[in-house]
Amino acid sequence: QVQLVESGGGLVQAGGSLRVSCTASGRTVSTLAMAWFRQAPGKERESVAAISRSGGSTLYTDSVKGRFTISRDNAKNTMYLQMNSLKPEDTAVYYCTARLIMGVSINPHLYNYWGQGTQVTVSS
Repeated sequence: QVQLVESGGGLVQAGGSLRVSCTASGRTVSTLAMAWFRQAPGKERESVAAISRSGGSTLYTDSVKGRFTISRDNAKNTMYLQMNSLKPEDTAVYYCTARLIMGVSINPHLYNYWGQGTQVTVSS
């Protein structure tokens, strides 16, 4: 079983930056493809970014391209999401997710394990 714990959320002004982290346990993270999703109040969960097991391949949803960077440190069993130039519409609960299948995907149905989420609030 894989446990995922997010951290680093908080309140930031528009235009600011924030980094959220996801630490995995229960399995070596290098065997997991991982991703970030988010869900705003009253909206469906949407993809943000995904990263392959090695970190060599990444994928971003259009709305965050050029502003967000997904990365991972397998030695620390941790994945990161660096968020720059934040906008109020980025406000959401950000979820870390992982799967055993290799490759990179932003399809939430392909992920087996989910964290509890961390709140990111961007004020205008």
